[in-house]
Amino acid sequence: MRLSKTILLIEDNPDDELLTLRTLKRSNIANEVIVARDGAEALEYLFGEGVRVRPELVLLDLKLPRIDGLEVLRRLRADRRTHLLPVVILTSSREQQDIVDGYDLGANSYIRKPVDFDQFSEAVRQLGLYWLVLNEVP
Repeated sequence: MRLSKTILLIEDNPDDELLTLRTLKRSNIANEVIVARDGAEALEYLFGEGVRVRPELVLLDLKLPRIDGLEVLRRLRADRRTHLLPVVILTSSREQQDIVDGYDLGANSYIRKPVDFDQFSEAVRQLGLYWLVLNEVP
């Protein structure tokens, strides 16, 4: 039985990746974090061949190379193995249509990345605590 809940961070910006990882660690969220740097890498991790640990939470950027975040979300929701997986969109997109599309495709939450370091750190800390400690998954 696995005690630690794995997080899949799908993020192409190295600065945002580092900041997210540091904030999780500083917030005493010691869960294993798998990083995919584009949508294709994320889908390969989730659906490719070989033994893989299914994450308990996906933190998904939208503006990704190769396969964008909305398409990743579409494929997650279309597959019975991942259709209930909690997905939090964590993006810098300010477009209203991205919010609508994200929720329409089944995102559990949509968070705009704050530009301010302290706000971003607090947002990541709170979402980690909520989704990994308080939230009950099926």
